[in-house]
Amino acid sequence: MIFWTLAALAVLAAVTLWRARAHEARVEERWPPSGRIVTVEGHPVHVREAGEGPPVVLIHGASGNLRDFTFSLMGRLARDYRVIALDRPGLGYTPRLGNGGASIVEQATLLQQAAEQLGAERPIVLGHSYGGAVALAWAVHHPESLSALVPVAAASNPWESPLSLYYRLTSHPWLGPVAVALIAAWVPDRVVERAVAEVFAPQPVPDGYGAHFGPGLTLRRATLRENALQRASINAEIRTLHSRYGEIDVPTEILHGDADTTVGLSIHSEPLSRQIEGARLTVLEGIGHMPHHAREGAVVAAVDRAAARAGLR
Repeated sequence: MIFWTLAALAVLAAVTLWRARAHEARVEERWPPSGRIVTVEGHPVHVREAGEGPPVVLIHGASGNLRDFTFSLMGRLARDYRVIALDRPGLGYTPRLGNGGASIVEQATLLQQAAEQLGAERPIVLGHSYGGAVALAWAVHHPESLSALVPVAAASNPWESPLSLYYRLTSHPWLGPVAVALIAAWVPDRVVERAVAEVFAPQPVPDGYGAHFGPGLTLRRATLRENALQRASINAEIRTLHSRYGEIDVPTEILHGDADTTVGLSIHSEPLSRQIEGARLTVLEGIGHMPHHAREGAVVAAVDRAAARAGLR
């Protein structure tokens, strides 16, 4: 009986790994890198560039990739700016930094070095959601390397709610790798599409967004694992970082929707606007967690204001 149980488990493991690899191959064939790879101290970073003018760096959120910005916002900004979108470590086509889940400071340092290597000196740095925390880490730890800051629905201050069961499982030291392999092998891409709809609520997902964004990219094993480890540690990292926001002295334009149930306005951007001297908070009435899609014009206007305050326009 034990022999047959072990044999069945071995077959299940083999089939799971085969399905996971096959799924990842299909996904990467359908949504290949859309930009180019630059190497920063031996580490590849996937970047996409467009436009000319003052540089603007775009940092995406959790479970995402730079395609979130290339759907529409990047093209709009590229009319007046040199726009650089980057995949964060472990997501999209930028490989992981080690196996322990890159901290927001480590990510900020890598992306800052990538932008500098591309000749984007002192860019405006825009970060959405988790990417907003990375942008804030950039401003605190590399203050001379940016000219302005635009946090959009940014995770910026500690919160009390516990880590979800999903992230507790996928970030677990030994259950996590098993869980992410099972998810990559057996969970269909439409599950991610439903999760995307929840993130956009109360606004609808724009037509064509799912096909452009590449939901299957999120369901690769390395991406699932890295995203989980990053999510598991971000609250503690922000708890350390937020006491230093008073050191930020670049023009800061904050945007946040008052219907955001993913990153709460009152927990995050309202206190952030008081923690950074001279920061301006724009509250978007009735807007959820994706202002750069739901109110793209307001985000572009915030970048314009930041550029003007920084003397770039």
